[in-house]
Amino acid sequence: MKTLSSAQIEQLQIFSDCIVLHSQIKTIYNDFDELRVNRNLQSDQQCMLLTGDTGVGKSHLINHYKKLTLASQNYGRESMPVLVSRISSGKGLDATLTQMLMDLELFGSHQRKKRGYATDMRKKLVDSLVKAKVELLIINEFQELIEFKTIQERQLIANALKYISEEAKVPIVLVGMPWAEQIADEPQWSSRLVRRRKLEYFSLKNDRKYFQSYLGGLAKHMPFSDPPKLESKEFSIPLFAASRGENRILKHLLLEGLKIALSNNSDTLNCQHLSEAYSQIFNIDVKDKDKDKDKDKEPLNPFKQPFFEIGISEVIKPSRYNSNAMTPENMLVSREFSEAKTLAQLLRKDPTDSV
Repeated sequence: MKTLSSAQIEQLQIFSDCIVLHSQIKTIYNDFDELRVNRNLQSDQQCMLLTGDTGVGKSHLINHYKKLTLASQNYGRESMPVLVSRISSGKGLDATLTQMLMDLELFGSHQRKKRGYATDMRKKLVDSLVKAKVELLIINEFQELIEFKTIQERQLIANALKYISEEAKVPIVLVGMPWAEQIADEPQWSSRLVRRRKLEYFSLKNDRKYFQSYLGGLAKHMPFSDPPKLESKEFSIPLFAASRGENRILKHLLLEGLKIALSNNSDTLNCQHLSEAYSQIFNIDVKDKDKDKDKDKEPLNPFKQPFFEIGISEVIKPSRYNSNAMTPENMLVSREFSEAKTLAQLLRKDPTDSV
């Protein structure tokens, strides 16, 4: 591959960071805005639970909202209207509160507790949230704080977050995998989580036009005077087959294809670029791809298959948490996909019909 220029690298970065405000995201962003408006209207803060399986784009969504908020309004250097913080994996609630303080840039990691002196992390965080004028606290990867925890431990976590939300007058958005919904069962939170949203995978069977519209939005962020028709069947069907409706894989594939197109100084993105990108991402040995002995082991490149022979698979069961598992490694159950079907089988229509 040819060396990319600094301008081309910048174009790739812009596409990588882009977000298409499709209806799911618009609804969630409106919820965020409403939570910030309502925080001064009542003492009990309205809070929100946002769940979604791996790769649907939760982290990208919340980080982009923070950027939009900072870009659209005037805030001083000492204020942070939207705080996005990530759960400290496997380190408990205190480590998570410490991480929030560090994210506010008001607490240095070099500071340690003096012997015989226990700092009230909750009170310190409340004071810092008020000082930074935080209007919305978004806690990402929340499932990591409650998984493998007893009912009593989850209650303590719920109580701590309730205290922080009430005292700082800050609505909290809990973001995580599907089993983060366990916190909604806690009495302290069941009535506070007034807004509950799920960010879903794209589905070709249930809403093909929605997926095609999303692709069209992504194409507009590509640095071409003549953007590719990603919403057309020639692009959309193999793109869905490759990603299985997962936004993360879809963006990776398009970014790799775009990099190939730019390195070849192409006027636009075409299926050949995506075919090469697919082979690279899924480690298909181009030289040996026709060997009979490896034919059944290698994933079929959807960009090389006849259109109506492309196998399409969708998520049928999300990732889940099995609290009854005998061992910890069996508690997290991976998502399940449907058996691959051709487009005609999936949509139950005649192959000669238009798509």
